[in-house]
Amino acid sequence: MRLINIGFGNMVSAGRIIAVVSPESAPIKRIVQEARDRSMLIDATYGRRTRAVLVMDSDHVVLSAIQPETIAGRLGGHSEPADPAEEELEHGE
Repeated sequence: MRLINIGFGNMVSAGRIIAVVSPESAPIKRIVQEARDRSMLIDATYGRRTRAVLVMDSDHVVLSAIQPETIAGRLGGHSEPADPAEEELEHGE
């Protein structure tokens, strides 16, 4: 089982991820709200702005404070900053 860091030291199983998407569109907001209503939402943002929504094969939805591109890079084996604060400093946000 390969674990992927989704920010703040939180990990998810790489093999269980179905999709990593941006939270901006109405359909994704609806998916997040429905997961919250079903108690299947895992908020791993630590109070930061949600930048990525991970849809898992277990029907869970995970919120992350790092960019979908960063998570995709980690899935592909590329080295990325492990902490969103480091990423913000790197991108000047």
